[in-house]
Amino acid sequence: MGEALYLEDSYLQECDAAVVEARGKEIVLDRTVFYPRGGGQPSDTGRLLSGAGNEFRVVNVSKKDGKIIHELDRDASLSPGERVKCALDWPRRYKLMRMHTAAHVLGATMYSELGVLITGNQLEEDKARFDFSLGSFDRAKFEEVVGKANVALSSGAELRIYSLPREEAMKIPGVVKLANALPPSITTLRIVEIPGIDVQADGGTHVKSLREVGRIEILKLENKGKDNRRIYFSLSG
Repeated sequence: MGEALYLEDSYLQECDAAVVEARGKEIVLDRTVFYPRGGGQPSDTGRLLSGAGNEFRVVNVSKKDGKIIHELDRDASLSPGERVKCALDWPRRYKLMRMHTAAHVLGATMYSELGVLITGNQLEEDKARFDFSLGSFDRAKFEEVVGKANVALSSGAELRIYSLPREEAMKIPGVVKLANALPPSITTLRIVEIPGIDVQADGGTHVKSLREVGRIEILKLENKGKDNRRIYFSLSG
């Protein structure tokens, strides 16, 4: 897999790279700022500029067989070794970063207050969705949980991101809050820590500080069947 620059610096918006593989619209690079979809976070979009000055839209990014695949809007006719420039659709990425960090804070609050694990999630630019198992479903209780999450967000805590061996990481209570989200093949875990609020294994992009997030607002609560609940939320501010 090419060097995933977004794991080291979520604020990096551009990079130069070399083509490793090119099959029609699908391009593999030796390094990239583009996040491939996964863990409920959509892939980045943006632009790819060839050395010849041709510009292509990056419409989707995914992982396959250990490679990060960049899907372009048309056949780029690029060759291995050719140099290109990558540029994110930054406003979209930044909204997703804010939403992802907010989701960690809300998920941690739900875990501490209700003891629930998230069974499914989907982030979007303007809203996010959590699925979870819970017997009793009370809106007033959820408004209280969201209120506590917003108090945590108002702390302005600075995030810490680091790696730990799997065995050591799994000793941290609640380090995995997304059910069935940790394949046994992963031996080193990337940890996203929000001091005093959450410590979680995660491979996505985040803001540096809770000051950047805003406030969580409930959009809708749904009962999806026996013990299967869903919450939609957005950010303000």
